[in-house]
Amino acid sequence: MPWFSKKKRLAPNGPEVDDRANAGASASRMEGLWAKCDECAEIVYRAELEKNLNVCPACSHHHAWPARARLAALFDPGSFQELDQALEPQDPLVFTDSKRYRDRLKSSKKALGESDAFVSGLARLEGRQVSVGCFVFEFMGGSMGSVVGEKVTRIFERAHDLDCSAIVFSSSGGARMQEGIFSLMQMGKTSAAIARFRHVKKPYVSVMLHPTTGGVAASFAWLGDVILAEPRALIGFAGPRVIEQTIRQKLPEGFQRSEFLLEHGMIDAIVGRKDLRPKLAQVLGLLA
Repeated sequence: MPWFSKKKRLAPNGPEVDDRANAGASASRMEGLWAKCDECAEIVYRAELEKNLNVCPACSHHHAWPARARLAALFDPGSFQELDQALEPQDPLVFTDSKRYRDRLKSSKKALGESDAFVSGLARLEGRQVSVGCFVFEFMGGSMGSVVGEKVTRIFERAHDLDCSAIVFSSSGGARMQEGIFSLMQMGKTSAAIARFRHVKKPYVSVMLHPTTGGVAASFAWLGDVILAEPRALIGFAGPRVIEQTIRQKLPEGFQRSEFLLEHGMIDAIVGRKDLRPKLAQVLGLLA
């Protein structure tokens, strides 16, 4: 055995201390202090990454950013007022795959402290009131069930009643299969709410994050008056791999990424996180 794995030393005023135990304690203290960039493999101090809005300072890769941190950073300090917290998903189909749906909900809620995959409420952006919502992708892949659909619908209903603008930050894998047709109905429900909201002549700004796919992309996420996206975000209905297998052809480089969509006129602009707050304020100033 190597000497350093067995060596013990005396604590200043106590019993012998095993160096291996100290090494383990030191490692646990260091755990979580550093993050590795998925794009450039650079090792970044986590506090620096968070200060930079979870954007890699070396290559500008946009890492996942928690919904509440996003809302706190983009809107006027302390202005976000969460609503609809009492809405929680149920299990109308008593669905079970490898795990019961109700158990998935319970474990996600316990791990994240969120009741579902969407946070909504009212906020202010440079003094202007907005009805706003943001997906929590960590909750079952940001999938849209009946409660998520209801919360999104209420964003536009509140904006209609308060005569203010609406902003939705979308990041979702699509409809929640565990709720079947109840989930798919939310596509029509949210789109109808947007149609009613149009009568107040206020803008709806849709911000697509990575990824925005499935029924969310096929409904309210792509119905904004202004559609913005983060760099390199994957946006589309079916994923590239599914499309390639279906049409049996190789897709173009960067297919379904925000840069590809901008080039083909499907979104209005790509905006990095540092520029998103002023860009949103500019859009609301021009249209609201």
